[in-house]
Amino acid sequence: MYVDLGAEKLLIAEKNQQKIAVEIKIFASISEVSALENALGQYLLYRSVIRITEPDRKLYLAIPSFIYTDIFEESLGKIIIEYYQLLLLILDINLEEIIEWIL
Repeated sequence: MYVDLGAEKLLIAEKNQQKIAVEIKIFASISEVSALENALGQYLLYRSVIRITEPDRKLYLAIPSFIYTDIFEESLGKIIIEYYQLLLLILDINLEEIIEWIL
């Protein structure tokens, strides 16, 4: 099941008997920082709702590998990951595959 958010989606699934939700973000905005603000805001909103409605489900933010490299491997990105306790899926958007799970 998913909710279509334009070119982005919120997927509901199970992985190894654990309930997960995955918010896919493309970061198509001209500014990576603006795209990050939007993605983080939506992620936190969805996570708040999921924590109340389905407390046993974990929300992951799926992002392209170049965004992980450009933003989340830098000091600002590391602070954001730690402060907001982000769960990330790093995607190869050309192969449409998950490269890495960041828990």
